[in-house]
Amino acid sequence: MDAHGSFASAGTGKDADVIPINVGRHAATPEPEPSDLERRIASGLAFLRRRLTGEYEVDEFGFDPEFNSTLVLPIARALYEHWFRVEVHGLKNLPADGGALIVANHSGTLPLDGLMLQVGVHDNAGRDLRLLGADLIYQVPMLGHLSRKSGHTLACQADAARLLDKGELVGVFPEGFKGVGKPFHDRYKLQRFGRGGFVGTALRAQTPVIPCAIVGAEEIYPKIADLRPLARLFGFPYFPITPTFPLFGLFGLIPLPSKWVIQFGEPVPMGDYDAAAADDPITLFNLTDHVREIIQQMLYDTLLKRGPAFF
Repeated sequence: MDAHGSFASAGTGKDADVIPINVGRHAATPEPEPSDLERRIASGLAFLRRRLTGEYEVDEFGFDPEFNSTLVLPIARALYEHWFRVEVHGLKNLPADGGALIVANHSGTLPLDGLMLQVGVHDNAGRDLRLLGADLIYQVPMLGHLSRKSGHTLACQADAARLLDKGELVGVFPEGFKGVGKPFHDRYKLQRFGRGGFVGTALRAQTPVIPCAIVGAEEIYPKIADLRPLARLFGFPYFPITPTFPLFGLFGLIPLPSKWVIQFGEPVPMGDYDAAAADDPITLFNLTDHVREIIQQMLYDTLLKRGPAFF
């Protein structure tokens, strides 16, 4: 062994090869990157741990952002992307921050349009949409609990005002069950918008109203009849008959794969009026009718843009 810590080869001549030996050191073996499956399992286990230990946050309305982004949105997104193939237009009309009231048409027999609107806003605008739901939803224990954890709350002026004051993006369907439960032959014809409560809320909060047209929901469960005796028996606003339900049982609850388009219109500013206008019935009626006319025209235009319902 020479002075530099290396051994000579078997030959002893001056031309003998010298083989260096790295004394006391070994090359570090790189750690393998975890696979996508391993990451998902680890994320799922961490989610369960937080659920069991209560290490998650819920706001005053019951909204659980982690639950929504981990469970609700991925399921809804599968329908959004692969079944309904939703297109979203007019995203520039959604504010990046601050409160605003999205006012949309309502249809589809089952209100899947709310979920698709929620996914569209979340994935394209990066904001949580706080939907206002009918009383009936919150009278069903599991459904009401799930709705609140998803960010929905009761469709009342008090809750809407509190959300807008917090700078949230709020969604409302003024047609209510009249829209979602209308027969197929009335598709894309807006029903009455109530008494203009949503306009009064926007006026008091001085937040803009953003008209929204949703095309595609009308075709998922074409309602051709209504069994009113069964509806009264179960306490439902209607009991629909569609081409697939109840003829095919639970399989009839699979929505038809119509092509969807969601269009956001230009905001209708409320800053041109003072908050006191919210108590003026004439102003409320005129503004409500104005928003309704905008959405109806948007529906006609978006229908032409969408083209055939299933292609």
